[in-house]
Amino acid sequence: MLVRSRLANLLPRLCVLRPGLAMSSATGTLTVNQPLNYRAGSRVQPADGGQAEEVYEPATGRVICKLLSSGEKEVDLAVQSAKAAFKIWSQMSGMERSRVLLEAARIIREQREEIATLETINNGKSIFEARVDIDISWQCLEYYAGLAGSLAGEHIQLPGGSFGYTRREPLGVCVGIGAWNYPFQIACWKSAPALACGNAMVFKPSPFTPISVVKLAEIFTEAGVPKGLFNVVQGGATTGQFLCHHPDVAKISFTGSVPTGVKIMEMAAKGIKPVTLELGGKSPLIIFSDCALENAVNGALMANFLTQGEVCCNGTRVFVERKILDVFTKEVVKRTQKIKVGDPLLEDTRMGALINRPHLNRVQGFIKQAKEQGAEVLCGGDLYVPDDPKLKNGYYMRPCVLGNCRDDMTCVKEEIFGPVMSILPFDTEEEVIERANATKFGLAGGVFTRDIQKAHRVVAALKAGMCFINNYNISPVELPFGGYKSSDPAGVG
Repeated sequence: MLVRSRLANLLPRLCVLRPGLAMSSATGTLTVNQPLNYRAGSRVQPADGGQAEEVYEPATGRVICKLLSSGEKEVDLAVQSAKAAFKIWSQMSGMERSRVLLEAARIIREQREEIATLETINNGKSIFEARVDIDISWQCLEYYAGLAGSLAGEHIQLPGGSFGYTRREPLGVCVGIGAWNYPFQIACWKSAPALACGNAMVFKPSPFTPISVVKLAEIFTEAGVPKGLFNVVQGGATTGQFLCHHPDVAKISFTGSVPTGVKIMEMAAKGIKPVTLELGGKSPLIIFSDCALENAVNGALMANFLTQGEVCCNGTRVFVERKILDVFTKEVVKRTQKIKVGDPLLEDTRMGALINRPHLNRVQGFIKQAKEQGAEVLCGGDLYVPDDPKLKNGYYMRPCVLGNCRDDMTCVKEEIFGPVMSILPFDTEEEVIERANATKFGLAGGVFTRDIQKAHRVVAALKAGMCFINNYNISPVELPFGGYKSSDPAGVG
């Protein structure tokens, strides 16, 4: 929450028009006519594929473009293009690659406002948050650019004056498959380390948010990467299958749901390909009675309503020590009711629209089921229709706080991926640790307390990759992002 307040005074929105992209800073004005695939340094229509799919603006429900899915031939062309570029890029020194990545970071900073606006229009999150996403994106490129020149092997002295040595060699063509909640940022998170190490990448964004990643591909080309080093293919599950099965793909990195992650892991295993998975979560947020109450409330809001609650590491199981349950709940409800929902391109909006109508209905179904199982809706949870007529078909709801929750309720066990907070009371430290760990997920966790020894003791006991003390959802690029159990099978956290 402190990060958000420090970023409050951001630059005013700018508008930069590109060929084929008609846009103003007003919601409901973007149309995209250019191809959304990117191969060998330019936008292209896919060589083959299925039917066109409509892409929606969450804030208005209007169609902003049509996406042509990539078939097997297009996927192969993208991989072969990346393979050719890899031969050039992998022979460059780390310092040479570093300079190109730093230039890409500079361009992203320069075009920050345009990219953030694209992200907001296609994703539905507030421009306030989208700017932070873009800042994290260029910071990620800068960080890995700094590491590129330091990658080195080892010299090992052997008996009799002999020696051996190790080499750090790039894998080849890597596949990145992104999620729709952080389209541009996830593409940077996956491409920056891959490219810094000398690899090429073919990236497939979510079919719900195909627009901003193509912008990243153009930026890489402008920065000086060999044409084809970062290609974009569009499509859904079938396109992803073509990528995962392709014999020239050396590694797969996926961000998304657990069921899809399982399928990708199975496909990668058939080709004996290494795979990195960052999957779902149902993270615990533990509020002890000795916390700084206002900070704990801020943390709970940050852990639940960031990006309309569509964040894998959100702390949606809020365990509150019984001594302060009533006062904490009252303050959380009061603050939640003040969150401004509406046009995500307005500066004072703090919660935009959910990604699409089916997902909005899914979140509503979780709330309905929670009430049937005995939970109490303390505030929100209902559909929201803004006063602006152009927003009437958008995918809005009021942020929801559920009380009277139990560990066996579906809303407490399953990832909702929406603005729904479940509050659960606890009495002892031992009890809450056991309950916090009683989940198939293990992505993140948080603790709020003034007792620093207790804070470190509790986070050490949590079976979670990323743990926060007296804050939440702060993800510096210098730190790993991953977890335990079904959230991250490789345990990179």
